[in-house]
Amino acid sequence: MESEPQPKTSPVATGVNGCSGTQQQQPPGDDGPSLEEDQGAAVTPPKRLLVVDDEPAVRRILETRLRMAGYTVILAGDGEEALSQFYREQPDLVVLDVMLPKLDGFGVCRQLRAESSVPIIIVSALDNTSEKVAGLELGADDYLPKPFAPRELEMRIAAVLRRQEVAAVPQPSVPRESRHQTGIIRAGHLVIDTNRRQVTCKGERLGLTYTEFSLLELLFREPGTVVPRATILEALWGYPPRKATNLRVVDVYVARLRNKLELDPRNPELILTVRGTGYASQGVTSVSPAGS
Repeated sequence: MESEPQPKTSPVATGVNGCSGTQQQQPPGDDGPSLEEDQGAAVTPPKRLLVVDDEPAVRRILETRLRMAGYTVILAGDGEEALSQFYREQPDLVVLDVMLPKLDGFGVCRQLRAESSVPIIIVSALDNTSEKVAGLELGADDYLPKPFAPRELEMRIAAVLRRQEVAAVPQPSVPRESRHQTGIIRAGHLVIDTNRRQVTCKGERLGLTYTEFSLLELLFREPGTVVPRATILEALWGYPPRKATNLRVVDVYVARLRNKLELDPRNPELILTVRGTGYASQGVTSVSPAGS
């Protein structure tokens, strides 16, 4: 798969599919993270990444860059091998191309998401909006179009892993800006507990992912206030939009949230769209400390 008119076997020494990234050398004396830096301290094993791409040159570049960044890298060249490697190696995150032999990336994503919550970042030369939406709706955590600079992928991986680590901490602290609203938010038929990061609808607990709850909390932090999509993207995904299509991930997550929260998702009453800007919440009846 290519995003530029060049043979798949052409030299790819400076980036991924013709991207502008360069293979950076470590500064003298800096060999990257070492498991032997402090013999007396507890050692945290490096995160394990499964990189799936059918182009050997791309796999080599990403393996080199990600190993330099301190990750353990596992490779696969087609969809079936990706699933086999996933079950065998149990990686912490999957970097997944779409156009793969045997089983395409969407099929791999669908199967992984059916039985695992492992973070998935889709990378693909298919840069149209419908493909991005399809990948995100299947449960991918992010979508990065080719060509891209390896550094961009490293930043996306780091942001996704940070969210995953925070989600794993029992009763994580409430985001900085919303500490004054820690407690119970009632909105329509919903009760939102920001301490426990739980939402109930008519007494029944709803299953929200960490990102979905963070989006809900961001929108309901100040009811009626418009939250721009760019602000949401940077707050939850950790990077600013570089082009308009980057914002589609926000729209997809809002749609997923509405499907879980709204009585009629096609006519939302809790999360409103402000055209050309972003989203706003309404229907909040009370905000009170937990236990009150």
